[in-house]
Amino acid sequence: MAKKKWSKKKFRVVWSTVLSILLVLAIGVNGALAYYSDVITAYFNKIDTTSSEAVEARAYSTEVVEKITDEGIILLQNDENALPFAEGTKVNVFGWSFTNPIYGGGGSSGTDASTAITPKAGLEAAGIEINEELYNAYTETDLERPEIGIEGQDFTIPEPEPEDFYTEDLMTQAKEFSDTAVIFIARSGGEGADLPTSLYGEDTYDPNGSAQGPTGQKFGFEDDQDPDKHYLELTNRELGMLDAVTANFDNIIVVLNSANTFEMDWINDYDQIKSVVNIAGPGQTGFGSLGRVLAGDLNPSGRTVDVYAKDVLDAPAAVNFGDFDYVIENADGTYSTAADAKGVPLKYVDLAEGIYVGYRYYETAAELGTIDYEEKILYPFGYGLSYTTFEQEVVADSLAWDDTNISVDVEVTNTGSVAGKEVVQLYFTPPYTGQIEKSSINLAAFGKTDVLEPGESEVVTLSFQVEDMASYDHNKLFSAEGSYVLEAGEYQLMLMKNSHEKIADVGSKTLSEIVYDSGRSTDNQIAVNQFDEEVTGEGSIETYLSREDGFANLEEIDQNETFTVTNEDGTTKEVEGTLVDQSFVDMVNSNRYDVPADTHDSAPATDADNGLTLSDYTGVDYDDDSWEPLLDQLSVNDLVTIVTNGGYKTAEIESVGKPATVDYDGPAGINNFLSANPMSGIGFPAETMLASTWNIELAYEMGEAVGKEALAYGVTGWYAPAMNIHRTAFAGRNFEYYSEDPYLSGKFAAATTEAYQDQGGFVYAKHFALNDQEDNRTLGVLTWGNEQSIREIYLKPFEIAVKEGGAAGMMSSFNSIGSVWAGADESLLKEVLRNEWGFKGVVNTDFYILDAYPYMTAELAVRAGNDILLTGVAPYGVPEMDTESNDTLWAMRDAAKNVLYNVANSNAIDGGLSTDTPQWVVITIVVDILVGLGIVLGFFFTFRNSRNREENTENTKLA
Repeated sequence: MAKKKWSKKKFRVVWSTVLSILLVLAIGVNGALAYYSDVITAYFNKIDTTSSEAVEARAYSTEVVEKITDEGIILLQNDENALPFAEGTKVNVFGWSFTNPIYGGGGSSGTDASTAITPKAGLEAAGIEINEELYNAYTETDLERPEIGIEGQDFTIPEPEPEDFYTEDLMTQAKEFSDTAVIFIARSGGEGADLPTSLYGEDTYDPNGSAQGPTGQKFGFEDDQDPDKHYLELTNRELGMLDAVTANFDNIIVVLNSANTFEMDWINDYDQIKSVVNIAGPGQTGFGSLGRVLAGDLNPSGRTVDVYAKDVLDAPAAVNFGDFDYVIENADGTYSTAADAKGVPLKYVDLAEGIYVGYRYYETAAELGTIDYEEKILYPFGYGLSYTTFEQEVVADSLAWDDTNISVDVEVTNTGSVAGKEVVQLYFTPPYTGQIEKSSINLAAFGKTDVLEPGESEVVTLSFQVEDMASYDHNKLFSAEGSYVLEAGEYQLMLMKNSHEKIADVGSKTLSEIVYDSGRSTDNQIAVNQFDEEVTGEGSIETYLSREDGFANLEEIDQNETFTVTNEDGTTKEVEGTLVDQSFVDMVNSNRYDVPADTHDSAPATDADNGLTLSDYTGVDYDDDSWEPLLDQLSVNDLVTIVTNGGYKTAEIESVGKPATVDYDGPAGINNFLSANPMSGIGFPAETMLASTWNIELAYEMGEAVGKEALAYGVTGWYAPAMNIHRTAFAGRNFEYYSEDPYLSGKFAAATTEAYQDQGGFVYAKHFALNDQEDNRTLGVLTWGNEQSIREIYLKPFEIAVKEGGAAGMMSSFNSIGSVWAGADESLLKEVLRNEWGFKGVVNTDFYILDAYPYMTAELAVRAGNDILLTGVAPYGVPEMDTESNDTLWAMRDAAKNVLYNVANSNAIDGGLSTDTPQWVVITIVVDILVGLGIVLGFFFTFRNSRNREENTENTKLA
């Protein structure tokens, strides 16, 4: 049967429909591309590492990385001078992780290890010969490095089954190769979860769980799982390896590749273990430094930044670290876990140990005779060995101690036979009167020598302010609103090898009482209690640890109970928690979701035509009145855009000529992990390893190097440095933070910050504040502490970074302080940060997606002084701001000023950054032109042909 031909009319209708659909699709696609343009640009943004500026910056970064790792390796033990190895030494390296070590951590501080020096390459470059047959035996196993990510964590320790792997033939070959063994042990960490205190539980790990990565958790091989074991001790398989190696070798070196303090007391059970070396996440070149240390080409000079307890669960903080629920009793007598008005479970953590974190507890308890220090501690804080010996001596009459400042000169002499560097540590002991809690010993100042040849000396000057010895009186015993207090009594200064071993008494002085109720010299506003109200402070803690009577109340700080709660599906489970009533839940709801009524009668001026541009304001003082007419030019839409579109950038604002900035993670170097080309900058060592150098100059050099890279890549803002506290050994992001000591942390953060900003960028110091555990952080975990511990331990690093480093940006944290989300805590962001410390920069949230974290109320945030939202995939997940509220508009205007002030004084204004049109935009424009021409021509020919056919038909009829 013949095919039926289309009529002319049908032809025209069909083709017109097709072309119309193509037109609608083209418009829709372009609309979507425009809507998500920033996200697409970020994704396809490929940092140019080939420009002359980038090549030069990366070369400098590589040099700095090597300098850091050269000084950040810690020699923890060296019996019988087993290290360094003799020239030409052959070694057997046991431990699968030697073939696939830990270079850094996971999440925002991840590093690209694809070009990093491997441990094998590092040792071989130093002239150490590796047993290839043993090495290959490990690589031929089917083991892989487990992933510890934000959504899912595989805590498996990859080691082969000892009974199958360490065969008689393998060990015989190893002994024939060399009589020296190295045991390589590694532990990782990552953003999103803390390290398990029990290697036992249901396997819920799914490597393909979500678009963001794996989900769930896994606690290891079945033969390694043990409810009485935790992640920071040897697994069963590692113990099997240890037994095999110690049974066959008498000269054993242990290399610990971990930023978290590991439980190491087992080394005392084996005389065969001679030396122990720690190398935290070493970044790009660190394993080259390890090779040189083992070979003796480099003298180790690192020091511990945390105390190494023989039992890492022994710390007072450990009992209040983990997963704790608020529980409500139902009418029928059953219990349910409490949740807020939007269904967010109410989780909490109690900082009931107060100021007694890390060495502060152990040194004080030992001083009081409460503990036997040698039974509890393996390595003190600030501890490390060298291949040479040093003598430290206080220079006669050098101690200068007036009402304001303290300084002392220490002469350091290399009394050994090898060149090396030495760390000098000054501590103070304040008087304890029973009124304010005091650690018996506190780091006051530190320094590090240059390389000293044998017999050479150097004088190191250490100094600090008298007011730095003041403690915070949160109980209001000395003033009506709380204040810093220098209690009357004797203050002692000691030159120490570490937190436990004294070299010399430097001096002492009996001081009169000083109450800083008019503020300290560095305060812009008097420091008073900001966090002690029920809504923001001590809600669930009844007892704080006190040194009174030798820490007699130690057992009382664990106030968590066990409850059997009923789930929504009728099943039950046991949880650790605290019983609360509905009024407590109502308080949380109010603090999270109630936006106060307006106090402003009118809205700010907008859309003014004053002809001003942001480039006119470089160097203009923050408090200058001339900012007002510039701010008047902003539209309401501009204000909303600035506040809500702050993920990995600050938005372009045409009305004032503000360019967009590119802002990237992370603390281990520039990291644009949201793009198709994720890890872009040189991989720096973990911040723990940087702090282990005890060399502030290296912190400055790191900030400078990252700043130079940022400038070469077109990056302005840097989501770093990170300076939360190593409250326990189990925090998942300890690698990303410096230390358990707030002073050491703050000094390193300040130097890094100052150096980066000297290159024209600005930092976002994070995570502000009390974000010292990962578990439940994205649930806004309610973190309770007293004002003293909050200020002296957890805020101190940030305070130093602002006051000394000039930090121009902060990243507020996921968690809550008390029941108030940190990103909406006016006491934190306005009273302390801005008013007390003089901060004039930008506060960005941690990652913000509307509905994903419903407790993050955007309007409360901006009103509290949180300027922008880190909406990483904006405009997806961006909140609607109430532009009818005068108070919200004024708050957004304040936020806009903070952003504009920062950008005006950055490299985004001075022409240092590229403004090239993104390649995908160019491609889209070309495609749009071609598609548009095609559609136009399609319509033209369709209707022309149709008209021609109609004319031909008419002519035919006439003929």
